[in-house]
Amino acid sequence: MTDRSRNSLNPQRYRLDDLLTLMARLRDPVDGCPWDQKQTFETIVPHTLEEVYEVVDTIERGDWTHLREELGDLLFQIVFYAQMAHEQGDFSFADVVHDITEKLLRRHPHVFPDGTLASRRGDAPLSEAEIAANWERIKAEEKAAADPSAARPPSVLDGIPSTLPGMVQATKLQKKAARVGFDWDNVAPVWTMLHSELDELKEAAEQGDIEAMEGELGDILFATINLARHLDLDPERALRRTNRKFGDRFRFIEETLAAQGCTLDAASLDEMDRLWQAAKQSRKQTPR
Repeated sequence: MTDRSRNSLNPQRYRLDDLLTLMARLRDPVDGCPWDQKQTFETIVPHTLEEVYEVVDTIERGDWTHLREELGDLLFQIVFYAQMAHEQGDFSFADVVHDITEKLLRRHPHVFPDGTLASRRGDAPLSEAEIAANWERIKAEEKAAADPSAARPPSVLDGIPSTLPGMVQATKLQKKAARVGFDWDNVAPVWTMLHSELDELKEAAEQGDIEAMEGELGDILFATINLARHLDLDPERALRRTNRKFGDRFRFIEETLAAQGCTLDAASLDEMDRLWQAAKQSRKQTPR
């Protein structure tokens, strides 16, 4: 649906203030929506995660028609949290906008040298490495200023949430360590390390040591992510791509068996493997 066709359905163009008003009405204790009224920060979190992944999915599939809608759903999550915080007297949506704008002005002195939107860069542009170094320095200064009595000394690894998915967290840990030189200069040692970790997992498995197996499997995953980083690949994106590929091929098996009047339970592993190979061939020319 084009912008023009959307507008023809409703000539009024809603703005951000209208969305904030709508959210407040939904949460109104008297006239609001019962479902929205009973929500808390904790109950909304699963919906937020789902909306984030839906945004990512539409981008990776190049579905620009639905990206507009998914971005709106994600924006609504932020508005929802801000409304609940406003009700508690903690902060408002306007505070969120102010804080992020102020922070980005502060962290981009190479674009806003005076820390204001009106300021302009007058000197030569910085390299990406210099920008990244400045970014980390400014973040460290912010953290020290926010918590000068912290029990542990500042670390270059600060600022990585422990609640991140393991693969994302590992990538961020490695990138931060690499920025201060804790990294291999080329990919060759990474291959060696990955093979070594595989051998160690095999040895732990042969000994039946569950705890050691879990540790070695974690090391393999960490080393694999390190390899992806050195090859300039996004491991999360690569895994989602493989997940989609697996789903497509498995559905091909199901659909083919159904067309033959057969079920998965009745099919042998050899039959399913034959169809799996057929699925690989039939989709070989389609990028996944």
